[in-house]
Amino acid sequence: MDALKLNEMRTGDRGIIERITGTGRFRQRLMEMGFVPGAEIIVEKYAPLKDPIEYVLKGYHVSLRHEEAERVLVRGVEEEEKED
Repeated sequence: MDALKLNEMRTGDRGIIERITGTGRFRQRLMEMGFVPGAEIIVEKYAPLKDPIEYVLKGYHVSLRHEEAERVLVRGVEEEEKED
């Protein structure tokens, strides 16, 4: 499966972080919060107007704006992988 942007996933979807695009302080901040390659992330819910989006990452909840989530590339987890 090809990498997709985190903001393209739907509520309940799971993914594995592939990479964070861009450079600078925001990218560093995301990585400090646990957005690192190989980490599993779950889309918890979208706000009523679709912004921000709440995720579960490493056991805690974090919200990102739509344009911030666009910088995170993920690989979707297939159903068989979820059950393992």
